[in-house]
Amino acid sequence: MKKLSIYLLFLLLPFQFVLAQETSPKDDDIIKVLAIGNSFSEDALENYLYELSTAAGKKIVIGNLYIGGAPLELHLKNAHNNLKAYSYRKINLDGVKKTTEQVSIEDALSDDNWDYVSLQQASPLSGKYNVIMQSLGDLWTYVFAHVHPDTRLVYHQTWAYQQDSKHEGFANYDNSQKNMYDSIMSVTSRLEKTGDYAFIVPDGTTIQNARTSSLGDTFTRDGYHLNLDYGRFAAALTWYAKLFDLDPTKTDYRPDKVTEKQAKIVKEAAKKAVRKPYKVSKVR
Repeated sequence: MKKLSIYLLFLLLPFQFVLAQETSPKDDDIIKVLAIGNSFSEDALENYLYELSTAAGKKIVIGNLYIGGAPLELHLKNAHNNLKAYSYRKINLDGVKKTTEQVSIEDALSDDNWDYVSLQQASPLSGKYNVIMQSLGDLWTYVFAHVHPDTRLVYHQTWAYQQDSKHEGFANYDNSQKNMYDSIMSVTSRLEKTGDYAFIVPDGTTIQNARTSSLGDTFTRDGYHLNLDYGRFAAALTWYAKLFDLDPTKTDYRPDKVTEKQAKIVKEAAKKAVRKPYKVSKVR
């Protein structure tokens, strides 16, 4: 599962599958990121990341291919059948979000010259390595066959559920937040070691770090989706730090509904997660 095999694959593809993007994403100063995801990518990417980026003087375009609860297996099926199954949310340079229904993965991949394409597993299966690997490699190959060779993949490390979560998928981890977190860390650390990803976005560790603070285990709104304010801000800060290699504690941006104390906690949590992406660090 290395890029060399992907380049060889290009030579075997029929003419109609020639790369949709002839322009390298490196040819401009805009960071363009597309998530093939679900509600967890909605939480992490569609809120506050644009504002963080523009506050730092950075240009960004954000895309999210959304199906609620979608696992990698479904994304792969949709890709192979070119199904127009997604709600495609795109935040352009002006910060305006446009939503287009009935879009395929191929449509979105060809819509822009993406710098990064993000993959992630559905949360109930996010710590199940063997299940993930049944689909991840083939989806990886499909993506690279439809983008410019300079486009890079990233993997979104999602978060463990709240301790009292009622999500039925929590049973996969014995209804234990620690077990779920440890399982996600095992998966994502193994994926990083493959060298197939530009980076792992350690949102799972950011949220777990923040839970050690005075805010406690309050980072979800329903036991698994992030709190709309400081929860989503924490995830966006982590993406911001990884995409731009910037210290999230140095940004002056803070959403209106996030207090100074909450902002300080989540900024520190994100910074420590980037430094140690697979280990919990205490936050004051």
